[in-house]
Amino acid sequence: MKIKNLAAIFAAITLSATLGGCAASSSGDGADFNQDEIYGEVTAPPAEEPDVPSVSVPEPPKKKTVSYISVTRDGVNIRAGAGTGYSAVGTAEKSTMYEYIGEEEGWYKTKYRNKTVYISKKYCVVTEMTKSDNERIEAVIAEGTSQLGVPYVYGAVRLHDGNGNFLKGFSTNAFDCSSLMQYMFYKGANKLLQVNTRTQVSQGKKVSKSDLKRGDLMFFTNASRKDKVGVERIGHVAIYLGDNYILHTASDYAKIEQISPTRWSYYIQANRMI
Repeated sequence: MKIKNLAAIFAAITLSATLGGCAASSSGDGADFNQDEIYGEVTAPPAEEPDVPSVSVPEPPKKKTVSYISVTRDGVNIRAGAGTGYSAVGTAEKSTMYEYIGEEEGWYKTKYRNKTVYISKKYCVVTEMTKSDNERIEAVIAEGTSQLGVPYVYGAVRLHDGNGNFLKGFSTNAFDCSSLMQYMFYKGANKLLQVNTRTQVSQGKKVSKSDLKRGDLMFFTNASRKDKVGVERIGHVAIYLGDNYILHTASDYAKIEQISPTRWSYYIQANRMI
């Protein structure tokens, strides 16, 4: 009887201890129970990023440029070859410009009176201007740069009569301002210009001073005509190159130079021929 009671008491104690351990574990206070060991660590799935298509931004087109030789002193010799042993075919004055064609052993290659010539790099710097998008305009200007240095002769014989009929006696050895423009536009773009400044000013499309572009013709008065009226005021024409530079001929020879304040004071209008 005593043995049976002892066994019952022992069983009761064991059951109580077992239940107490389960209760402690289920309450989360048990040191040996880790829910993550059973189920693994629970984490939220990563948020999906929306697909964003890549957009490539095209680079703006680079502006095309043309290079010119700018002379840095007066009386620089223009020679027939790349060296002082070649004959001088002319001289260049300070700040005038010539088209850059290339260079050769310390000499810049360019055009002068429609011939290939050379100027020492010692007396020049190279500068650039933005080219026109219109190839015909560039062809017109190229015809003019090949004639740089040709003497100015007032009333020089024109290439044609304004209607494309060639005139006898024309020569590229002499130009005045309007005959040079007529020659350039015909040879470069097959464009017919009239025979003098007062008839050329009625051609093309008039453009404002603020809208001047490379290849536009600029018309000016001069000291002898500034007091006249209408088209009779017009006494000079030049082609605009950009950056305040013109190609023209006036009283001495065909050249590229900056527009002086005096010439700006004589400005009348600009026309776009192409």
